Formats: sequence, structure tokens, C-alpha cells
Amino acid sequence: MARNVIGIRFKEAGKKYYFDPAGIELVVGDKVVVETVRGIELGRVIEGVNQLDDDKIIASLKPIIRRATDEDIEKDEANEKTIPDVVEKCGFYVRKHNLDMKLLGAEYTLDKAKLIIYFNAEGRVDFRELVKDLANEFRVRIELRQVGARDGAKFLGGIGPCGYLLCCNTFLGEFETVSIRMAKNQNLSLNPSNISGLCGKLLCCIRYENETYHEFKTKMPKMNSQVKTPEGMCKVIAANIIDLRVKVVCKEGAVRHYDVDELLEIYEYEKVDPNQDTNDNHDENDA
Repeated sequence: MARNVIGIRFKEAGKKYYFDPAGIELVVGDKVVVETVRGIELGRVIEGVNQLDDDKIIASLKPIIRRATDEDIEKDEANEKTIPDVVEKCGFYVRKHNLDMKLLGAEYTLDKAKLIIYFNAEGRVDFRELVKDLANEFRVRIELRQVGARDGAKFLGGIGPCGYLLCCNTFLGEFETVSIRMAKNQNLSLNPSNISGLCGKLLCCIRYENETYHEFKTKMPKMNSQVKTPEGMCKVIAANIIDLRVKVVCKEGAVRHYDVDELLEIYEYEKVDPNQDTNDNHDENDA
């Protein structure tokens, strides 16, 4: 059974959540007030009303409470202005209890009934005493949420090795699995410093061109395979997957370059199955 849903996001590059539009006419960009598992929150419409099958709706579909009023927006902005002071005070109590955790940030629910504090840590942290102090300090419900390395980088932001702002902090709503095999398919250096992001995990962008490399590799001859060219039989000594060009050595040592489409026949060549798995150990990152 299909149901009407509307896509809502709570952060600029956050995950998309579906809600029941509840008959309220909304367009992309509208701000709305909704109830989530964390409490009453202000979100923004990023996807208009469409139909989605029940089996594709992961959680219970809650209705939009209302289109955000000027008062709602002002309250949200006022809450945001208090966050730097909140983080500073949280840091004081973390140091007081000598806890091995790195504070990433904090946020209030719209009604300021709950304060969510995000942190990163190598292992489990006993923060029971910390929660007591924070509850006494802020007089609201406290939720401490431990996030992984990738989410930590997404929260803090920064500049990646490419010189651009981090994908996860600007447009990447959800993390997808990235594996060492993807890096191998693209002939990337497997030096961890070259293929790791600020979070220490494999670069998310390695996944972007993975399907293209899989597709193009099915058309390419293997290294050292024999190919028939307009000049006769030659041996493949190099290949450029992106350009679909090969470098070959022909009779008397002559070196030539050909587009794959210019090759008349390919010998000793087995096509690569893009879905075929190998015994490579996949270093998969948790999203």
C-alpha cells in the first residue's frame, strides 16, 4: 500500500526522513515543526509530497505538526546562539571528571525540553556523573550521544585532501560502504595516508566513480594480453581505463596507442564481471 510522504531534513547535510504531510500544503524549502524520537524539532522540506510503499518506510510515519511560524524560527535561532556557551560548559565538566571523550557539539530540541550532546570516544565512557552535573547546570533532560569517526568529521567539518570542503559536511546525507577493493579497481595507491579522509576512514569519494570503473573494465583488455590492431598483433603494456585507451608494443618494438574500439580482436582475455567478488579482505567502514 502506498502512502503520501514528504522528505524532511534537520541539518544542512543531514539524513532525509519521511513524515506524513497531514494535509498541510508544503513546498520544498518550507520549515516545519515535527515530533521525532528526540522531541519537538524544526526541519526543512527537501522533497515534496510523493507516494511511498509501506515496505520502504523504515519507522512509523509521524505527521507534520504545523508549518513553522515566525515564533518557531526565532526560538530555533535563539537556541542555536546558546550552543557555544553550552559546549564550553560541557567541556568544563568533561575535564572535571577526567573523561576520555571528545566533545563535538550540542543542540536543543525546539521546545528546549532536551539537550543532546554529541561526542566521540575510542571505547565506552562512564558518563553517569557527568549527566548529573549537566542536568543540574542546564535544568533539562540530557542525552549524550556517542558517534563514530565519520559522523564526527561530518559534525565538525573541514577541508579534505582535494582542497574542497568535506562532502559529508556539505551534501552527503548518508554514508555508504567504501572498501579497499574499490580503491584497487581505480588503481589508487593503497597507502593509508593517500586514501583516508580526515576521519581516518576510507575516502567517501572512492565510491563515486566505482560503478564507472567496473563498467569500463569490462571493455578493457588485460595487461600482457594479445590484441589485433590495424598494424597487426600487439601486446598490451598499459591501459587508461577512464579514456578507454591502451598502450601496445607491436613488431620491432614499435609502441602505439589505440582506443579500445579501434582494436580488431582481443585474445587471452576474459571479461571482468563487475559483480564478481574475490578473496580480498574488504576494509568496510560503518556508516
